[in-house]
Amino acid sequence: MLTDQDIQKIINVVATKEDVQEIKEEVSALKESIQALSVSVDKLAKAVEDMHKEYVVITHRVDRHEKWLQQIADKVGVKLEF
Repeated sequence: MLTDQDIQKIINVVATKEDVQEIKEEVSALKESIQALSVSVDKLAKAVEDMHKEYVVITHRVDRHEKWLQQIADKVGVKLEF
């Protein structure tokens, strides 16, 4: 048979309803934090992707402008140095 001391030892080791509720609340808060972080990372990835696309377009424009400048320089007889 269990003594009062044995029962007290078991109570000290086993989680109480309050302990379980506290853990549930912490897990819930952690889930919310992870969700918010996931949304932030998605927004950041989208911004980086948009910037990359814009960079590609701008690079293409600069290349085209350099080509036009070279063509103009050739027609007017000016040597461009880079």
